Amino acid sequence: MTISTRSGTATLLAAAVVVAAGGCSTKAPGGDSGAAGGGGGDVATDIGVDGETITLGVLTDLTGVFAASGNDQTNGHTMFWKTNQVCDTYDVELEVQDTGYVPQQGVQLYSAMEGDVLAMQQTIGSPINTALAPDYEADSIVNIPSAWAETLTQIPGTGVPGATYQVELSNGYDYMFDQGLLQEGDTVGHIYFEGEFGSSGLAGTEAVAAKKDLEVIPAQIKATDQDMSAQITQFKAAGVDLIALTVAPGQLASAAVAMEAQGLDVPILGSNPVFAPGLLDGPAAEKIKQDLYFATPVSAFDQHPELLEQYAADYEGTSPSLQVLVGYGMAAIMKQVLDQACENGDLTREGVLSAFDELEEVDSGGVVVPIRGFELGTSPSLESFILQPADVPGGAKVLQEAFEGEFAADIAG
Repeated sequence: MTISTRSGTATLLAAAVVVAAGGCSTKAPGGDSGAAGGGGGDVATDIGVDGETITLGVLTDLTGVFAASGNDQTNGHTMFWKTNQVCDTYDVELEVQDTGYVPQQGVQLYSAMEGDVLAMQQTIGSPINTALAPDYEADSIVNIPSAWAETLTQIPGTGVPGATYQVELSNGYDYMFDQGLLQEGDTVGHIYFEGEFGSSGLAGTEAVAAKKDLEVIPAQIKATDQDMSAQITQFKAAGVDLIALTVAPGQLASAAVAMEAQGLDVPILGSNPVFAPGLLDGPAAEKIKQDLYFATPVSAFDQHPELLEQYAADYEGTSPSLQVLVGYGMAAIMKQVLDQACENGDLTREGVLSAFDELEEVDSGGVVVPIRGFELGTSPSLESFILQPADVPGGAKVLQEAFEGEFAADIAG
């Protein structure tokens, strides 16, 4: 498997040889352009297909605020494509670039790789996906974003891999009400990043608040802000009953430390990017294990021991996060798109986009929540898992299997 780093940034990713696995019935290898015959018929190809190799782009974060997630998601892609082919014929290579979670860097890196990739296996971060939306649409690119903002569902060819942040967080609230951890009329403090990621999470809180008469105290921060003590002081003075977070793991750690220091003993509800297992080695580990609940589109390793075994073999001596499963699930979604395009006899970009639009149901074997197709402006799923940090591989355990909460359908549109 080819992993390139034009940006010059070192990665922790391991290269792997792609081997054959199950796929669809079409056997025809592609070429640089035109159509190739054989097997089940002709398959048209253009950009990003060379002989029997498909190249997919990865714009990830290996050095910014979501570096831990970006690295593990990309490892998850690598694991998947090591043992899977498209239509039993095509191996997949990844062109990996590090954006550092900087939108302009992402735009520049995409411009450099655009002529070499058939589709985008990953674009991390709502701001970078938004910045690239005009290019992706103009280039007929199918993109699986590592981001769940509602605005991204409005981009043609962009397949958000699960429920949007609004729906996801609403499912989290449903669980908190069901468990008696939150009551109608309670007060919620919500710390959120500026931009699509944070505002989408806040929208979920506000939608639930309107139905359950919650008082919401919003606190917007920048992704570069690291000290959450002022926000926690504000929340304590307001007598909050729960703290919601649509931030990165660093801000969760700071908030948990401040909560302990100030004696604020309330539950924490997080969007899926909020947690990383490295936090369990930090000063607020016990607080996080006790009080954090997070809604997520992905299961945990206790439900998929075979993937934990594969990770241990491929990345000996390292510990996985659940983001490995996110990346694996994203690759499973992309395979179903490409297999459909191959069955249609058209692995051009336009053909892959048409196959993407045809999908009505996507099943990743329970790694990611069920996807009901990719309709513009609509959450691709209504379901979420609820997880809690624990001293287990991946750092979290499943408290609630994938489910649709009472607020999801209304919020999804």
